[in-house]
Amino acid sequence: MNLYRSARAVAGASGDDVIDWESAADAAKAVTDPGSLELEAGEREAYARDVREARDAVRTVANVEFDVPDTVEIQNRHHWIDANIATFERVMETLEQQVPPGTFPGVARTINTGTMTVLLAFLGRNVLGQYDPLLLAETPEDDHALYFVRPNILSAADKLNVDPDRFRRWIAFHEVTHAAEFGAAPWLSDHLESRMEAGIATLTEGSFDRAAFRDLDAAMTVVEGYAELLMDHAFDDEYADLRRKLDARRQGRGPLQQLFRRLLGLGLKERQYERGKNFFETVVESADLETASVVWEGPAQLPTQDELDDPTLWLQRVDR
Repeated sequence: MNLYRSARAVAGASGDDVIDWESAADAAKAVTDPGSLELEAGEREAYARDVREARDAVRTVANVEFDVPDTVEIQNRHHWIDANIATFERVMETLEQQVPPGTFPGVARTINTGTMTVLLAFLGRNVLGQYDPLLLAETPEDDHALYFVRPNILSAADKLNVDPDRFRRWIAFHEVTHAAEFGAAPWLSDHLESRMEAGIATLTEGSFDRAAFRDLDAAMTVVEGYAELLMDHAFDDEYADLRRKLDARRQGRGPLQQLFRRLLGLGLKERQYERGKNFFETVVESADLETASVVWEGPAQLPTQDELDDPTLWLQRVDR
């Protein structure tokens, strides 16, 4: 790690944008060990095999036709930072379009760039795998991507004292379930984008579009919960111990790491996972897996906040 080079990159932030994205990426990589990408014999094929078998299993369980990205990327931490800074930039562009040029003085840009540096560095050291629907992408061919951060997977498996091959396979199944969701619901990307853009646009006006953010939270709760539902039915091994150990590791982190998790909204994601999982478990117990898949028929079929807490209301509304 090179703290001096990171600080120099942040201090040299320039341009007219809210954040100097190139400086943020350089600074984040300067304080993040990239990790090794020296793959062992057969390891690349093992990643590809896990993804193929996860795709086939989820297709069978969900009864939906979808595919995974043509290229599955095995990344180090620096690769992940480079891939995701483009996503952050697209999201922030909505905010920047609402702000007159020159609104952000140099000191504000430096602070924003430093904040983004901390965020990217923390996530770059902790993300294991990622299905990226590439929200707000400008070109049609940039439809989705699948990343595995190999150094983080190996590090987490070692710290959790679990078999790295089994752990990698579990991560692959989880990310492929997200690919299935976006494949089952071609409208989902547009829905998430519109809610995100509406919420950000009102923030620049000094107001807060509560409905937009509630809709976004409900949709993401469904995404996380349905993924776990498919995992329960598609994964060809027990994984309760993996989930338990991973949750215990998160809870056991120090105060600074816990603060980062709250600031980054990772606690919200865990709440979405638990709430979504409970919703779909109730739906399947009351009806079946096919009924649970009704959520992907269109935005109108997504559960409301009240229905997430009381799935019987949703079942009554969709007449199941």
